[in-house]
Amino acid sequence: MSGFRFVPPPGWPQPTPGWVPPAGWQPPPSWPPAPPDWQFWVAEAPTEDGRQDTAEGSVDLPAVEPDLDDTSREVDRQEESTASAQQELRRIQLQIDEARQELVELNDAILLQQVGIYEYHHPLENAEHYKEALAEVRQAIKDFVKSNAAILAAERFVYNNSLAQGRKMTADLSKLMLRAYNAEADNCVRSVRAGTVASAKHRLDRSVESIAKLGKMMEMRVAPDYHRLRLREIELTGDYQIKVQEEREAARAERERLREERRAEAELQAERERLDKERTHYSNVLAKLDQQDKQEQADELRRRLADIDDAIAKNDYRIANIRAGYVYVISNIGAFGENVVKIGMTRRLEPRDRIVELGDASVPFPFDTHLLHFSDDAVALENELHKTFADRRLNRVNLRREFFFITPQEIRAVLAEKLGNLLEFTDKPEASQYFQSRSAWPDRI
Repeated sequence: MSGFRFVPPPGWPQPTPGWVPPAGWQPPPSWPPAPPDWQFWVAEAPTEDGRQDTAEGSVDLPAVEPDLDDTSREVDRQEESTASAQQELRRIQLQIDEARQELVELNDAILLQQVGIYEYHHPLENAEHYKEALAEVRQAIKDFVKSNAAILAAERFVYNNSLAQGRKMTADLSKLMLRAYNAEADNCVRSVRAGTVASAKHRLDRSVESIAKLGKMMEMRVAPDYHRLRLREIELTGDYQIKVQEEREAARAERERLREERRAEAELQAERERLDKERTHYSNVLAKLDQQDKQEQADELRRRLADIDDAIAKNDYRIANIRAGYVYVISNIGAFGENVVKIGMTRRLEPRDRIVELGDASVPFPFDTHLLHFSDDAVALENELHKTFADRRLNRVNLRREFFFITPQEIRAVLAEKLGNLLEFTDKPEASQYFQSRSAWPDRI
């Protein structure tokens, strides 16, 4: 082929000048196959004198076609390798999925965030009843273990052609399996929290499945009734912890309420003593003015005494009526953000003292007051407002926390409907310390 040059594919040796493939020549199998559409012959570049630059002794060579069978076999090998890799990938993915099913979430913080409002598995009246129920369950667990009924196994397992040795081996392994299961169960009971009951039960279920797999040859497994007892123990333990927490919170709230009432009673009693002293003083002065026939000054003192008698009557009414007091609506945007208010009540003689106490060192800024309303039945008014905005509570677990996602304007509308026109209500909080502090905060806040 005059004017053309033979070009070997990648991986082939370079031919010697003048080499001509013999008729029917095929490349050895050890050579790599030629790429598809490989051009074996290319035109020679012309020389300066216009002639084709050909290799010395070159002659017309027949076109060498690649071995199609070798190429086909290589393609088949690549397809088989790809299919095998895909099959291995699917097998690994199945193993990962199975492993994920075996995993149990043990991070208490994550579980407590994921759990919703706690629902009792066995509703009982108080923590003492849960304690009694737990004692009964644990006694039943001990009875199961003493009667050797906690682990079920084959009774005619033969070892070394001996039924006696088979029974001994079964008994020994049953004790070992029971010890492992009880260790896992005890660990679940000790670590159970409000949001981890389901996780603990799941872990114990997995333990039962593992024992059944390991003891398959001897038909060894945990007795279903025994397993149900241990699951009930986990549930009752979780219920007991929540009930104890609720009772402690209720006792704390009751102590706080009693302290508040004692403070209010002490203030009212002190006010009554002050009014009595003032009334006695004015009565003595009035008697002297009457003796001196100073009627104008005496009439002024009588008016003062009437005001004091009215104040004494109101003070006595508040002492006698424990439901009378002030309903307040306050907010703290520096601590809780906008559109969050607290609705509470106090029997204190000066209700602002109670609001100042709430804004102590436990929050960064003092509370702003939107409303202070005296009511003969402040307890009922407070409860009505709490029920009206029940779906807006911040804390859905502890209902004694009286914070709500409400704007002051919404509160004002509801109170105006219940009480009529409100003469004193502040829509916008002053929050002076908060706004003054923001300008000095770091840029990253």
